[in-house]
Amino acid sequence: MKNFLLAQTSNPFGTIPLPSSLSKFGDEPGLAVGKFINFILQLLIVIAGIYALINLVLAGYAFMSAGDDPKKVAGAWAKIWQSLLGLAITTGAFVLAAIFGQLIFDDWEFILKPSVPTL
Repeated sequence: MKNFLLAQTSNPFGTIPLPSSLSKFGDEPGLAVGKFINFILQLLIVIAGIYALINLVLAGYAFMSAGDDPKKVAGAWAKIWQSLLGLAITTGAFVLAAIFGQLIFDDWEFILKPSVPTL
């Protein structure tokens, strides 16, 4: 009977410690990566909201300063409409993710708060 070195160890590859930058999101690697992805998504939504607010203010200023020029008024209305449509799409993405999470996985937050499974 041969005595193999790999047969004596339970895990020949060892373990990989969680990076220190992800340790603030939790100790379990799967949940830490999921929380990190959730944090990035929330940050992108906040940036989209701030961008839409700035865009609405600039469009309102363009509308007020357009005077009687129909092209400038139409351009300002288009910018206002596009900003509001972008906010609706951003909000709708979260609503659709919650609905699909409920329908497919029977959990409203399954897609919104992901966890990466580990071995």
